[in-house]
Amino acid sequence: MRPRIPSPPGPAPLPAAQAQAEADSRGSQSRRFGRGLPIDHQHPFTVGFVAACGVLVAVALAAAVYSIRSTLVLVFLALFIAVGLEPIVDFLVGHRIRRHLAVLVVVLVVAGVIAGFVYSAISPIQNEINELSKQVPIWRHQIATGKGAIGRIAADLHLSYYLSGSGAGSLASTLEHGALGAGKKVLSAVSSFLVVIVLTVYFLAAWPAIKGFFVHLVPRSRRARFGAVLDEVTAGIGGYLLGNLFTSLIAGLGTYLWTIAFGLPYPILLALTVALFDLVPVVGSTVAGVVVSLVGLAVSLPVAIGTAIFYALYRFFEDYLLVPRVMRRAVNVSPAITVLATIVGGALLGIIGALVAIPIAAGIKLVVEESVFPRMDRS
Repeated sequence: MRPRIPSPPGPAPLPAAQAQAEADSRGSQSRRFGRGLPIDHQHPFTVGFVAACGVLVAVALAAAVYSIRSTLVLVFLALFIAVGLEPIVDFLVGHRIRRHLAVLVVVLVVAGVIAGFVYSAISPIQNEINELSKQVPIWRHQIATGKGAIGRIAADLHLSYYLSGSGAGSLASTLEHGALGAGKKVLSAVSSFLVVIVLTVYFLAAWPAIKGFFVHLVPRSRRARFGAVLDEVTAGIGGYLLGNLFTSLIAGLGTYLWTIAFGLPYPILLALTVALFDLVPVVGSTVAGVVVSLVGLAVSLPVAIGTAIFYALYRFFEDYLLVPRVMRRAVNVSPAITVLATIVGGALLGIIGALVAIPIAAGIKLVVEESVFPRMDRS
């Protein structure tokens, strides 16, 4: 037998990464320079770069949300009102009325209430403007001549030039700039009001689809429980809004009867104003009582004092007898949490925050009782 000649030793094995790179380089004819090593995701530079990009994206999103915060508040308010009106729509749908017709009926009723408030306010405002336009020339003449009560007061306080002049520092210039700013505020308020109305109608009409969207955001195994909790929260919000409307209706009716009995001017306007202010918990009825008491000065001082006493007694009746009975069926929230939620909501979002604070607190309380407490009991 011929002896086997040993084959020369092969090249030393290469590291796995280098071997893969050379194999990719030989096998890829379409790449001119081959394929490099993959990026090391654990490298400090890569980790730092990704973290810095994440921080920048988070800051950009926060800045975007902050820039549209006023619009988001309007959207949130419209969604809150739509959820509050949903029980009425659901009641009408349960009586074999199509949903779009039920939404139309609710919108027409709300629009009728708003139109009644505006119509009742037009006549008093017009009368006061006409009366003011008649008195302004008389007041200017008294200030210019130093006669009459207003003229003597202006002369004693050295305000004649400020009140009657037309320069840059005069009252006329101040009122002109103030009227321009007030006009902008009124226009902005009207546009915001229209936006809320339109969004409320859309949310109310599409509430089943919105609810289904939120339910599908959770895993399949938890959708039934999440849907039940969501129904309970929305029912609480609707019950709170309807109960608040009921207490406001009683406040407005009591104001109307009081103004008729003691001859206060503009009874319908004052009643609607009190009902509107009473929607804001804790402080709404107090502010409304101060407004009606000041109007009572137009009749007499005893009537104004009696009006203030009437609203103090009504505040006691509403806070300790009426509201607890009405709200006990809607939201099970203690008085301490009610006051604290109203204060915090008012500090964050003003009147809107105070209006929605109580149902939000009730929703948080329900979620904690249904989710957090059972887990803590099992641990």
